[in-house]
Amino acid sequence: MIGHAPSARRISQLTMALLLISGLAVAPGLAEEAKDAPAKSASRGGSGGKGDTSDKQKDVDTEHLFGFTEGSDAGEKGEQEVLVDTIARFGKRRDGLGPSTYRVLDTRFAYQFNPADRFSVELSAFGNLRRQRNIVDLDDKAFGTFDGASVELKYQFLKGSAEQPLGLAIELRPRFTRILPVEGNGANVFDMESLLQIDVQVVPGKIWYGSNISFEPAAGRQRGAAGQGYRSSTFLWSNAVVGRIAEGTFVGPEARYLRGYDGAFLNRLESEAVLVGPVLHRRFTEKIWLTVAYAAQVWGRDNDPTYARRGFGLTQFERHNLRVKFGMEF
Repeated sequence: MIGHAPSARRISQLTMALLLISGLAVAPGLAEEAKDAPAKSASRGGSGGKGDTSDKQKDVDTEHLFGFTEGSDAGEKGEQEVLVDTIARFGKRRDGLGPSTYRVLDTRFAYQFNPADRFSVELSAFGNLRRQRNIVDLDDKAFGTFDGASVELKYQFLKGSAEQPLGLAIELRPRFTRILPVEGNGANVFDMESLLQIDVQVVPGKIWYGSNISFEPAAGRQRGAAGQGYRSSTFLWSNAVVGRIAEGTFVGPEARYLRGYDGAFLNRLESEAVLVGPVLHRRFTEKIWLTVAYAAQVWGRDNDPTYARRGFGLTQFERHNLRVKFGMEF
């Protein structure tokens, strides 16, 4: 047995070989950690010692992630952003025979800044471009015009992370508008939307859920000799789920439930509708992003007895919505 024992020299050679193999296996991991370390330290809001997963999540801004649904993120002090936000609305009930058209483009040009952490102020100017012809209860119109301005005030109470996945914010949106949203008539109207925004990291770094609950009363007077008063209100509940399919690319479904009322305080229900469609969010660089969302009305009803047996809620809402939102941060 002693004669067959390996020599010290062979043991030394074997040990050196094992150490060399181990070093080659470990080296790539060490190199990858060294490469990632500066990025983790520089991530927004990072503390440098809370783990890889939470640091990566802080790079995902949920504010514009969900299409028509708004995420809870509000940014940090000193951040600024400009964006162009267009919502296209298509399809109303035709009035009699012949071709009909209802196409409205509502475009918002906005500048957002953060005077404090988790608090943002957004100033917006609106444009309205529309063409409506042969639509029930609506006059034929075709024009483009300036459509008022708004201020949006948002405060984020909770910020989501891997350890604490819930994000929560409240936003107030006072707005002055010059055009009635459905009819297209000239008016002087003030509305105030109150919006609760919730998002959750369902699977950290992979899947996010967003939800909004909104109440928007509006009151004013139509322009012209008659000067007819205008009162309306809208209730909204929207939900979206998006998943990361590639670096900077997120897709998923979205569903919204809307109720439109005659009267500023949810007085008399006129229409209700459910709209469903896909969402795409693409972040091209750290500062430039694009969100596209489409929604089709899959169910709805009008309270007017004339249309009670017809499908969809078209008195207050449209058959199709398309939203394209492009922004730059600096």
